Amino acid sequence: MEEERLDSTFKKERRRKNKKKEIEAMASEKRLEAGDEGEGSRKRRRKEKLLEEAAEDGGPRAVGIDSEIDGRENEEDSNQNGGADAARARDVDSVNPPDDVEMEPNGEEAMRKIRKKKKKTQLAKEAARAGNRGVCYLSRIPPHMDHVKLRQILSQYGEIQRIYLAPEDPAAQVKRKRAGGFRGQGFSEGWVEFAKKSVAKRVANMLNGEQIGGRKRSSFYYDLWNIKYLSKFKWDDLTEEIAYKNAIREQKLALELSAAKRERDFYLSKVDQSRALSSIEERLKKKQRSQEGSVKSPEQLVSQPVAKVIRQFPKATGC
Repeated sequence: MEEERLDSTFKKERRRKNKKKEIEAMASEKRLEAGDEGEGSRKRRRKEKLLEEAAEDGGPRAVGIDSEIDGRENEEDSNQNGGADAARARDVDSVNPPDDVEMEPNGEEAMRKIRKKKKKTQLAKEAARAGNRGVCYLSRIPPHMDHVKLRQILSQYGEIQRIYLAPEDPAAQVKRKRAGGFRGQGFSEGWVEFAKKSVAKRVANMLNGEQIGGRKRSSFYYDLWNIKYLSKFKWDDLTEEIAYKNAIREQKLALELSAAKRERDFYLSKVDQSRALSSIEERLKKKQRSQEGSVKSPEQLVSQPVAKVIRQFPKATGC
């Protein structure tokens, strides 16, 4: 009896193993056919495996494991749903952020802010440099000297930023050319801006009243410097003065042009009036001629005999 019972248990165990293998083969075939590697298929395979292991141990254990697996699945589903809700809430917050939270600037705004900040720093540095600059005034510019030669001479004393030479009066230039003098462009006065105030003061004190020098063959070798340092004078003041003078000159030109235009319009109007009057006179003369022609035609005037005029003179009588 004991041998028969052992044989029956062995046969049951073998059938259970064969059934397990068949189930695994069918599941693998289904996975290959469907290609489903999702979360549901993994849970199902895990559940089948646990159920098979529990079936070997006994029925009540299988029922307990089944209920435990269902509880785990429900818990995982609730966790997934909670995670999805949290992600959805984060998306909503990113689309509609609260009032107390500021949105982070994007790349373009950040680059714009950086460029603006750099520009401000550059402007501040330039303003500081401009405040440290000094301007010297030259009351006379020798003939044959221009801004290039002046920069070449004064740059050996310090760094020069800008030079402005005012051109001389055109009438004086014409007079000088007629007298046989220098025929090039002449300058009446000039301003030189140095990079440092101390350099400008030193150059003005050192060169004022001194001989220009240089090469002896130069035309301004024996000329003297007439240079002065302008305290509390900025280059902007010079540009403002030049702009003011240019505005006045343009205003004068506009007034002259408007006066010339008025004269031209007056002359043209008078010319039109004279033409109209002359045309009226011509029409009146033609009308008079036509009226005279209608009274007496030229043929009638020719056909009529011309009356002879006989003059009688008194005869002289003798005494």
